[in-house]
Amino acid sequence: MNDFQYSRATDTASALELAGRSQAGLFIAGGTNLVDLMREGIVRPGAVVDVTRLPLDGIDEHEGGLRIGAMVRNSHLAANELIRERYPLLSEAILAGASAQLRNMATTGGNLMQRTRCYYFYDGAAHCNKRLPGSGCDALEGFNRIHAILGASEHCIATHPSDMCVALCALDAVVNVEGRNGSRSIPVREFHRLPGDTPDRDTNLESGELITSVDLPGRTSGMRSKYRKVRDRASYAFALVSVAAALKVENGKFTEVRIALGGVAHKPWRAETAERILTGSTASDELFEHAAAAELAAAVPRRDNAFKIELAKRTIADVLSELTGETAGAR
Repeated sequence: MNDFQYSRATDTASALELAGRSQAGLFIAGGTNLVDLMREGIVRPGAVVDVTRLPLDGIDEHEGGLRIGAMVRNSHLAANELIRERYPLLSEAILAGASAQLRNMATTGGNLMQRTRCYYFYDGAAHCNKRLPGSGCDALEGFNRIHAILGASEHCIATHPSDMCVALCALDAVVNVEGRNGSRSIPVREFHRLPGDTPDRDTNLESGELITSVDLPGRTSGMRSKYRKVRDRASYAFALVSVAAALKVENGKFTEVRIALGGVAHKPWRAETAERILTGSTASDELFEHAAAAELAAAVPRRDNAFKIELAKRTIADVLSELTGETAGAR
């Protein structure tokens, strides 16, 4: 682990000022991902600013929805009565991720900032454009079973690891941040980036910006919802494919549809094609299969992960079938 300057902030202003003293300054809260990256030498910050004492741990009513402080622990968020009642999709997704011990430490803001779990990103001897831009991507021709099938580029095929973020994407959440140039709000759908030719940039945060809260809009409250995670083992494994779906059905037709996918792209993948096909249509197994196939039509498989295409199709269709009460039959 490289030398770095450690400091502890007591308010947002001091956190921004302390982080700004170093061009490589980073914020730390639960540390469930950052500490691993530092220990392995993958990330080498010049300064680490502890933000655990910032007063950002509330879950409050906000403009018809809820505002979640960036310091709210994942376990508290999943167990919160308002979240479980209005946004059960988010609670389900959080409980599907990591262990209870990690959820007790991980924060809302930290979860949004997770880095990929790509084997080659964590292997200092491997070529990785995310870790060292311009060095190449060993995953392209290597063991790429867990890697992206949507939105990838020739520079990176890593996937985003968070379960919570997939649910937030489906719920049209908004991330609020503070920086030296003021505050701004970023829709979760635009918060994370596809790799393009800059895979080292995971998010659209500017240098030194700090996540302060996440807003859940009121209009998605009360929708039928479901989070399903398909993984190699039943606990403590990242998603091969996950589906977060929230929808409203009136008179047998979809009036609102929100679907996001995990485990398939460099960011939580909003299934806009499937949403367009479903909205205004009458629920049926044939419709679900058609919408899922259309969403995955642009998928580009690699040597080891082609199975994810069919897996994603079936998972989308099964989740929709469950939410609408249709009989899916054998798939």
